[in-house]
Amino acid sequence: MTSASFTPKGPFSLAASIRFLGGFTPASYDQAADGVLRMAFPADDGVHVIGCAVRQKETAGPTPATVTADITVHHGDTTLPADAGTDHEKAARAQLARILSLDVDGAGFPALAEADTVVAGLQADYPGLRPVCFHSPYEAAVWAVIGNRIRMSQAAAIKARLARDHGPAVRVAGQELHAFPPPDLLHRLDHVEGLSDSKLERLRALSEAALDGRLDAATLRAQPVESALAELRKLPGIGPFSAELVLIRGAGHPDVFPAAEPRVHRAMATEYGLDAATAGDPARLARIATAWRPYRSWVALLLRARAQDSARR
Repeated sequence: MTSASFTPKGPFSLAASIRFLGGFTPASYDQAADGVLRMAFPADDGVHVIGCAVRQKETAGPTPATVTADITVHHGDTTLPADAGTDHEKAARAQLARILSLDVDGAGFPALAEADTVVAGLQADYPGLRPVCFHSPYEAAVWAVIGNRIRMSQAAAIKARLARDHGPAVRVAGQELHAFPPPDLLHRLDHVEGLSDSKLERLRALSEAALDGRLDAATLRAQPVESALAELRKLPGIGPFSAELVLIRGAGHPDVFPAAEPRVHRAMATEYGLDAATAGDPARLARIATAWRPYRSWVALLLRARAQDSARR
């Protein structure tokens, strides 16, 4: 096990991240209410598995406290010793930072509120909340295929069952967690309860894509957005909506307007008081969202969060 620390640039609240995960159906997050974020997930290399316990002390001032994490890298049933796994631990640290959007300089995010009262209200209601991403573009793509044409709760149950039945077990801060099956394990499955043969075939193809490097987060984020989306749409079962999901919430791209996300569009219409013609025109909505640069993904998440909270109420 190794310890890592992150100094957030700009607002960040781990407590807000945990609350978000509690309401994010794909995460199936249900852990002890002790302020510790426990996670287990396949490493970006598609071979190792990472377990981590993340903590942050609450602070009263505007400067966020340091985020600390205990990280363990596993290979099969073996825990890599700290002195032998330095490169893997560095990679795990970078992956964790991406998952929590701590790899992005958010110092300029509060300034968006100065010119946009909607953004100001969102930031006030969700202080320190940044996107909490899927563990990898691979997991985001798999989720998109599993969830196609079924209820989100059904998809979440299938994803959780895959982890429980086929994923490596990892002990994190006193609790046993099951990581989602890495690509090589998922590729070998010939039956998954609740999944059609066609969906399972697509999952195998996505596993191959992950192992071939076609779902590499850094590569996807380094490309122009439209190029990255076009490449993702070539994958089986990945359409316009799913491609945006993989890029924004899988690769953690901070500045993409979700042009194929109707729930964000409806939330924009509500918050900005838009007429029907504007609300139904993604190009016009995208022009409004230019004011959110370079954090368009972040504002879109806050819009979704408020819409979901309003629906619950």
